Amino acid sequence: MDESRQLLNFIRTELRAQRKTHQDLARALGLAAPSIKRLLQGQGMNLVRLEAIARLLGYSLAELTARAAHPAPTVLGSAQEAELVANPTRLLVAVAALNQLTVDDMLARYTLSRAACVGHLLALERLGILDLLPGDRIRLRVAREFDWLPDGPIRRYFRGHLEQDFLASPFAGPEALHAFSHAMLSPAAVAELGQELQRLRQLCARLHARSLAEGPTQRAGFGLLLALREWEPAAFAALRRLPGDQS
Repeated sequence: MDESRQLLNFIRTELRAQRKTHQDLARALGLAAPSIKRLLQGQGMNLVRLEAIARLLGYSLAELTARAAHPAPTVLGSAQEAELVANPTRLLVAVAALNQLTVDDMLARYTLSRAACVGHLLALERLGILDLLPGDRIRLRVAREFDWLPDGPIRRYFRGHLEQDFLASPFAGPEALHAFSHAMLSPAAVAELGQELQRLRQLCARLHARSLAEGPTQRAGFGLLLALREWEPAAFAALRRLPGDQS
């Protein structure tokens, strides 16, 4: 990908992430809203307009081009995740920030003081998760497709502390679903099923991104648990014949 296209892609991503509309950009640039789509495709872009876009997004022009040239991380390191697990309140603030709640949103939703919330955000800034800007604005430094390490501290914390809490529900509400399927599958079938589950996870991420435009009061937290592995209930496995057992 050439550098100009990479820069334009980053600008579009940041506009979505910061919930900036084409109208917001048009006002910042003094342009008519219909011309913004063409501008974001590179038509009519110049240095003055790039500087204005950078200001709107909370960057200097140098910061904007540097961030575009160096893609944001999609995962943290194990030590960074361990630091979050060690402080559940900091983990809460991290998850809220990743869900693009503002400081005011967090204070309205949780029993946090502003000083404590800002303190946790500064710690998250040190961990490289976000930037805390003037006015307590939050700018994420991780990619939209950010995820926790497959067997890292966060996922182990979930399995040890949160998974049973999630499953301890009748799943009776109209928006709830709990289903379990068991099948004997060939390797090819397992591979196909795994691809479908990955697509479902990607769909969940896309719907999450789309829902950000609704604002925090119109969204609720949902959990989607996907699990697939070779498995036989222990009670069944106990009845299996051992090799050479003819009795």
